[in-house]
Amino acid sequence: MSEAKQSQGGRDEIWLEKYRPQTLSDVVGQEAITERLQSYVDRDDLSHMLFSGPAGVGKTTSAIAIARELYGDDWEENFLELNASDERGIDVVRDRVKSFARTSFGGFNYRIIFLDEADALTSDAQSALRRTMEQFSNNVRFILSCNYSSQIIDPIQSRCAVFRFGPLPDDAIEQQVRIIAANEGIELTDDGIDALVYVAGGDMRAAINGLQAAAVTGEVVDEEEVFEITSTARPEEIEEMVTRALEGDFTGARSQLDRLLTDEGIAGGDIIDQLHRSVWEFDLGDEPAVRLLDRIGEADYRITAGANERIQLEALLASVALNA
Repeated sequence: MSEAKQSQGGRDEIWLEKYRPQTLSDVVGQEAITERLQSYVDRDDLSHMLFSGPAGVGKTTSAIAIARELYGDDWEENFLELNASDERGIDVVRDRVKSFARTSFGGFNYRIIFLDEADALTSDAQSALRRTMEQFSNNVRFILSCNYSSQIIDPIQSRCAVFRFGPLPDDAIEQQVRIIAANEGIELTDDGIDALVYVAGGDMRAAINGLQAAAVTGEVVDEEEVFEITSTARPEEIEEMVTRALEGDFTGARSQLDRLLTDEGIAGGDIIDQLHRSVWEFDLGDEPAVRLLDRIGEADYRITAGANERIQLEALLASVALNA
C-alpha cells in the first residue's frame, strides 16, 4: 500500500484515540503527576483519587493508563467509566456504581470506577457517592475527574489523593503534533505548528483535533488553514482591535470586532478568551492592562449570564476607548 493511501486510511480514524497514550510513561507534559501515579501502580496500592484541571491535559488518559497497567488485557472488564455531566442524578450513583462495585471479579484486589466531570454531580449525588465510596472501599477504587475541585464536597476531597493537572506546556504540544503529522504523512509548516499551539492554549485535545481537521483539505497544514478550520482569530487581529481602542479609535475597533464576529464567524466568548490570553502580550503599562482585564472579566461574566455578546464586546471596547 502506498504512503498516500496509508495516510488517507489513517484519516478514517479519530486521531485523538489513535494516538492516546497507553501507559503513564507516554503521557506528556505531566511528568511530576505521572511519576507519583506510577508509584501507586508499581505497588498495586491505589487510593481513591481526584484529578482536577482544565480540559485536554491528560486526566482521562491517565486514568485509562492506570487501568491498562494494572489489569492488562482485562482492563475494560475492571474499569467503569461514567460521565457525570450526562448522568447528574443520584440514580447513577445508587444504581450503576453500586451494581459494578458488587459484581464479582477474579484475580484482582479491586476494580476502578472513573467518574468524569464529577463537579457536574448534584450535592445529593455527591453525598450518595461519598457513602458508596465508604461502603465498597474494600474492592473498588474511585478516580474522580473534574475541572474545578472547589465544586467537589469536602468529605469526598478528604477521602481522595488530589492531583492537580495544569495546562500542557507549548513544547509538549508541539512535540506530539509533529509526531502525529509525521506518522500521517502531513506536511506541517512552522507557522502551522505555532498556530496549533496558540489555538490549543495548553489543551492537547484541541491541538490534535485541530490538526486532523486542518489535514482533511490537503497534505499541507499551515497557519491560514489552522485558523480558518478552528474559527480562531489571529493574535494580530485581536491586537489590532485592542490597539485601536487604546488609541481612542472606537469606530475602528468596532469595525474590526464586526469583521471577526460577522465575516469570520468567531463566537463572542472565544474573542473574550483570546483577549484574556493576549493582554500581557500587548505593550501596555500596568494600569491600562489592569483596566482592560477588569472590563474583560465584567464582559465575560455578563455573556456567561446570558447577555448579548456583541453589545458586551462593544461596551468593552467603548470603555477602553473612553479611558484612552
